[in-house]
Amino acid sequence: MLPSRLLHVVVFVLMLAATHAGAEDRTQSRPSLERVPVDQALVDVGDGDTVVIRWGDEDAERVRILGIDTPEVAHPSMGWYDDQPYGTEATAFAEGVFAMAESVELLRAAETDGYGRTLGYLFVNGRNFSVLIVAAGYAVETVSHYGDNGLPDESEAVLAASREVGPVPFEAPYLFRRRMRELNDWREQLEESEDSH
Repeated sequence: MLPSRLLHVVVFVLMLAATHAGAEDRTQSRPSLERVPVDQALVDVGDGDTVVIRWGDEDAERVRILGIDTPEVAHPSMGWYDDQPYGTEATAFAEGVFAMAESVELLRAAETDGYGRTLGYLFVNGRNFSVLIVAAGYAVETVSHYGDNGLPDESEAVLAASREVGPVPFEAPYLFRRRMRELNDWREQLEESEDSH
């Protein structure tokens, strides 16, 4: 009986070791938990909740803005070709805010996301961009789902703005993304069945 237990313990320890070895280190390699000045001209808006900061020719930092989720714009590379309602408006809002900025600062969380993107808050002229876009009605808050990412004051400000604004006039972006994935899966199955005939 002891060898069987020992075997179970060894297998369990090996599984834990394999899980730990396969775990991705998501520690932020750039300065985190402090505001870093960013030249406004280096900021490229991807959509309402994502920007790229081009620090140099071969140094582009993709930033997923914390605390918010904005309606999607078309992503042909991901298989959806239509904008979600309010997606272009959210992107235009972000473009306008950063174009008019006199100062921009980035406050990075201590970890990146699962895609290697920086997680952080951006401050435009000293104001939390996430709060601005939530107050404008172009974003839903994500703090209640993902937590404060080690930045409680900034996160609470987003929650307060969301409570003040109330419901938004668009489908939650995560639901839209789920529907688009399901639609893509259906299209692929349809194409495969047509190809097999």
